[in-house]
Amino acid sequence: MKLLVEKICADAKLPTRGSSSAAGYDLYACIQEDGIVIKPHDNAMIGTGLKIAIPAGYFGAVFARSGLASREGLRPANCVGVCDSDYRGEYTVCIYNDSDEERLIFSGDRIAQLVVLPCQDIEFQVVSALNDTERGADGFGSTGKS
Repeated sequence: MKLLVEKICADAKLPTRGSSSAAGYDLYACIQEDGIVIKPHDNAMIGTGLKIAIPAGYFGAVFARSGLASREGLRPANCVGVCDSDYRGEYTVCIYNDSDEERLIFSGDRIAQLVVLPCQDIEFQVVSALNDTERGADGFGSTGKS
């Protein structure tokens, strides 16, 4: 699959994979400042300098980079971003700082990862009752598994 990408920042870096089997493509910060400070338990919008055309029938899911989240406490504020196939604006990531220390983001830093996934057109149908299952309506923690 080929994705059309428009660079709107001269220094924007195309998404890259860490290995040939990686599902996610790293997204890079493209900012004009010398660095953006993210205070503890606060967030900042970080641009990538890219517009990406996701094909119809797919969407772009923006996930945390595991190393950045575990070592620095930085993750997308909404946990998983959804980029619809008809979106044509800049890909930005609202980065949240879960740590108790200020964190700096510089242009060229890897800030998140993009996974392109298929999506289905769904039609919702109202019924008078759903079929019964063994689990039923038992919710959070009901299976007894950790």
